[in-house]
Amino acid sequence: MNWFNRKQSAVLGIDISTASVKLLELSQDAGRYKVESYAVVPLPQDAVIDKNIANIELIGNAIKSVVKQSGTRSKQACVAVAGSSVMTKVIVMPASFSDAEMEEQIMVEADQYIPYSLDEVNLDFEIQGPTKNNPEMVDVLLAACRRENIEDRVAALSYAGLKAAIVDVEAFAIENAATILSDQLSGAIENKTVAIADIGATMTTLNILYEGRTVYTREQGFGGKQLTEEIQRRYGLSYEEAGLAKKHGGLPDNYDTDVLEPFKNAMLQQIARSLQFFVSSSANRGIDAMVLAGGCSSIPGLDKLVERDLGIPAYIANPFINMSLSNRVKPQSLRNDSPSMMIACGLALRSFD
Repeated sequence: MNWFNRKQSAVLGIDISTASVKLLELSQDAGRYKVESYAVVPLPQDAVIDKNIANIELIGNAIKSVVKQSGTRSKQACVAVAGSSVMTKVIVMPASFSDAEMEEQIMVEADQYIPYSLDEVNLDFEIQGPTKNNPEMVDVLLAACRRENIEDRVAALSYAGLKAAIVDVEAFAIENAATILSDQLSGAIENKTVAIADIGATMTTLNILYEGRTVYTREQGFGGKQLTEEIQRRYGLSYEEAGLAKKHGGLPDNYDTDVLEPFKNAMLQQIARSLQFFVSSSANRGIDAMVLAGGCSSIPGLDKLVERDLGIPAYIANPFINMSLSNRVKPQSLRNDSPSMMIACGLALRSFD
């Protein structure tokens, strides 16, 4: 399985998260990206549990819906597995090795790096560049994932009539999408440490990038589902009704003070705690900017709350800020969904590797 893959024709970025399936198709003209098609289809509860697909047919049908809704004709797709299901390790190898020699050497040495039997995993590697202080060696990023995690995603795509051209890792997809956020962040991101908090339905993932490379990632079980459940409990609604009310409004006047504010504060605590873990584990490296992504980042005022309480500039992710749109993409819909499209965007960008 080629994860980091070689040259591809256009691929659809398909992000299978706990709450929805998101599709994004990009093209490029004279160095400028264009959104050709995009769509988001919600998933029923428990279709994806702890980032694992619980029902392939259900996900396959959701992918069919998202393809139909988007109007795309492309049949090649790029999906991602969660960072927590992937083991990565940087190993050092001679720069003189060909790809084939590296592959052979990695297969010989792999079982000392990987805690699973080799027939249970898929492996891939990517050369990162010369080893610091030793130009005769190169750093090679080795990634290993249990085969079933990959096969479930490939099967769901296949069910929907798509071919998995690339299987990526969510953290790498976010890193990929971050390359086009520099226009949004005031000042370039060279020599900067940027934190990206992707706050989804059940999981908050913190990615720390230094000079555009992921140096730290951490997942925490916290997300928008907690807010939906609190709305459901407090106002006697079904889970679906609570989800719609959360998105479209129409809740009683006390909602903001009694439900939303406590949730925002809990979210802020989760982000602050994750940042503390990073700062204490890295030689006191500070954070220069925070990017908020995922569905929950659309909650009004969250960026201001982060700036006030954590004292760092905060931005709501919008990877499409300098992209043109095809006439089948509704600008307002895309704007509303843009913070939660980071992974899909990073996957769609693999078309241009």
